[in-house]
Amino acid sequence: MNPIDPLIIFDTTLRDGEQSPGASMTKDEKLRIARALEKLRVDVIEAGFPIASPDDFEAVKAIAGSIQDSTVCGLARALDKDIDRAGEALKGATAGRIHTFIATSPIHMEKKLRMTPEQVVAQAVHAVKRARRYCDDVEFSPEDAGRSDIDFLCRVLEAVIDAGAGTLNIPDTVGYAMPQQFGSLISQLRERIPNADKAVFSVHCHNDLGLAVANSLAAVQAGARQVECTINGLGERAGNAALEEIVMAVRTRQDVFGCDTRLDRTQIMNCSRLVSSITGFPVQPNKAIVGANAFAHESGIHQDGVLKHRETYEIMRAEDVGWSQNRMVLGKHSGRNAFRVRLQELGINFDTEEALNAAFGRFKDLADKKHEIFDEDLQALVTIATQDAANERIKLLSMHVCSETGETPTADVVLSVDGAERRGSASGGGPVDATFRAIESIIASGTSLKLYSVNAITSGTDAQGEVTVRLEQGGHIVNGAGADTDIVIASAKAYLNAINKITQPRERAHPQISDV
Repeated sequence: MNPIDPLIIFDTTLRDGEQSPGASMTKDEKLRIARALEKLRVDVIEAGFPIASPDDFEAVKAIAGSIQDSTVCGLARALDKDIDRAGEALKGATAGRIHTFIATSPIHMEKKLRMTPEQVVAQAVHAVKRARRYCDDVEFSPEDAGRSDIDFLCRVLEAVIDAGAGTLNIPDTVGYAMPQQFGSLISQLRERIPNADKAVFSVHCHNDLGLAVANSLAAVQAGARQVECTINGLGERAGNAALEEIVMAVRTRQDVFGCDTRLDRTQIMNCSRLVSSITGFPVQPNKAIVGANAFAHESGIHQDGVLKHRETYEIMRAEDVGWSQNRMVLGKHSGRNAFRVRLQELGINFDTEEALNAAFGRFKDLADKKHEIFDEDLQALVTIATQDAANERIKLLSMHVCSETGETPTADVVLSVDGAERRGSASGGGPVDATFRAIESIIASGTSLKLYSVNAITSGTDAQGEVTVRLEQGGHIVNGAGADTDIVIASAKAYLNAINKITQPRERAHPQISDV
């Protein structure tokens, strides 16, 4: 291998990341994230699963028509209808890829597919050949490869390379592998498959045992040259390998990996904040690379060492991943042009002047409450505004909450429900509880509250509070997000955002468990 091989970064935040319960995104939100990933210089953006729903198809199509500097990928089961739908969605892409998959482990073939190994091989080959009708760039994944028989894996992968697959992705679908074992699997596949040199080996690791990044890096050491990952490690169950950790590990330890990515690492924090804001999944403070404490030092010994020589306790610079940028801080005296320019720098653009004016008006309202407005505030402002525009059936018109020592908190809310004004009152264990009960007295949603989380968007006592609410109704789970300098108002906004989502038609199907 060359001293410095290129490592391809395949981001699946918009597909596998969206499968995290409650993390579904609108087309416009997906476009914002895709543009941020393009600015990050991600090699491949898996934009979605086009057959899953009309919304997913339209999102992939919109991203394919918008992104110029990254390959746009669509996922498809090894079925003609899936592949044709993906090909149609990717028609306008500057560079498109179809990623097709079929399970190869004994338990999946017998219990889920009800197919013989011979049928699976034939189906895989057929799927790759059909995908090649639409684009030259085809990726194949043997689902649940980590629990598949290696002899059978070699047979399938050799056949799909001959059929035209240029990338072979080896997924640890259920997060079962150990790093040494997984690295050995990649090595054996590369050694035993006669035509292995004609394809790029890729890995897609899940984090059920907390080993997604470790398994991915073990595979890179064994010769894999594409890693499938997500921003903040977002994904179903315990998540996926975190893009930021993969990228900075291979960059920091060039002596171990001998490869590097083409990514603009200074955009990592911007992407992390954007994904967190849109999905409502806050980043834990001690998260590597992008957590609030990632470059913080409290120990006196550590502080002293860093002040004398940074490298004593820091193996990378915070600036390298976008933490300490010279950024413009906006306030109530900032003009419309400064607002527009800063949003463009964050990858946020408006289709019309009316949309820009509306956003600027919300910015001015926030500036009256908050002295300084940072990038995180702007991202939250645009995200919440987009959510409100997409989910307008139920709106908060006004609220009055009373909470005092020794008294039961009460809340009075006024909502607009399908254009009609409705009022409700309730008491509760606290002001937020009373507010939620007052809302329920009007709408009677029949949902159960599974999560309530508060996160300060920036520092300071005037910081916006960002609230995440997770609701469940008949097995359907959604997240709602709301932001305001008043945490009770933010809570009401988040609750209504979730209510509006959960009452929308449920079109999406999970690609891993849909009938084949």
